[in-house]
Amino acid sequence: MFTSDDAYDKFMGRFSVPLAPLFADFAGIEGGLRVLDVGAGPGALAAELAGRGASVSTADPSEAFVAALQRRLPDVDARAASAEELPWPDEHFDAALAQLVLTFMSDARAGVREMRRVVRPEGTVAVCMWDREGMEMLAAIGRTQQALGSEAPSTEARTLYRTREEIEGVFGDGFADVTTELLSVEAGYTGFDEFWDALNGQIGPAGAWAASLDGEQRARAREELMRQLGEPDGPFTLTGRAWATRATRA
Repeated sequence: MFTSDDAYDKFMGRFSVPLAPLFADFAGIEGGLRVLDVGAGPGALAAELAGRGASVSTADPSEAFVAALQRRLPDVDARAASAEELPWPDEHFDAALAQLVLTFMSDARAGVREMRRVVRPEGTVAVCMWDREGMEMLAAIGRTQQALGSEAPSTEARTLYRTREEIEGVFGDGFADVTTELLSVEAGYTGFDEFWDALNGQIGPAGAWAASLDGEQRARAREELMRQLGEPDGPFTLTGRAWATRATRA
């Protein structure tokens, strides 16, 4: 669904980049570990992992994102692959992480099982996803979609794995020491125009919704979204809170 690494950086990257060190800390990543980043996108988490001295491999189904990551991090083993079919042998890594990916997997439980397969015994599998209301940017977009009714059907509200219970539920048999924390980051905007431009980069479900609007709907959506954000008339900051869950391969 994502089409441009630059557009992703402007829309979600301003949140995913500061989230990466918090998530890596939560997963216990340090130098010398062999780590797999599943659904790596253009490399927000992979860059953090590599910066810590880990040996990093990545998987993402988007050829465009794989190419972007290869340009940005040429020492990383970046491969085009889905979470449900990882092209590495059993017990190959010390840890496998998936940042902001669960809801985009075709089968999240199968994806987590694959992450477990490629991690050694007592290795770590960790995932994180934005909280449904705690991610202020997506929550404001969701409220805007609801306010516009049938002319602007909600897409973000239908996504899964936005609560602690939903995320912990993907860790089935074969895991021990399941631990969950709420991680929090902030992102700033120079003004509402920057926010609106980033939304219209056609990234993710929210961007697809914005692209589907006709002229009149777009004007109404812009007005309502500004209201949902408190009608900012200058720079403003939004908070993004993400549930992170880690477990040990038993």
